Amino acid sequence: MNVATKTRCGLLFQQGQVVIPRRLRREFEIEEGTRAYVESTPEGILLKPITRAYIKSLRGKYKHLPLMETLKR
Repeated sequence: MNVATKTRCGLLFQQGQVVIPRRLRREFEIEEGTRAYVESTPEGILLKPITRAYIKSLRGKYKHLPLMETLKR
């Protein structure tokens, strides 16, 4: 995944829908139905797509934490 260097405009619709340009959808592997984390930042609204690649990147990240023991309680 490359960081986009050019600014692209999207469209906003009445019901809060956002159209993300095709180039960015391809770059970030965003498909129809992809969920996104939406966060308010001092610069504006940040959208982080939750893709298969992102979920795979989390594997083993929290291995050192006692998550299973906590869930068993």
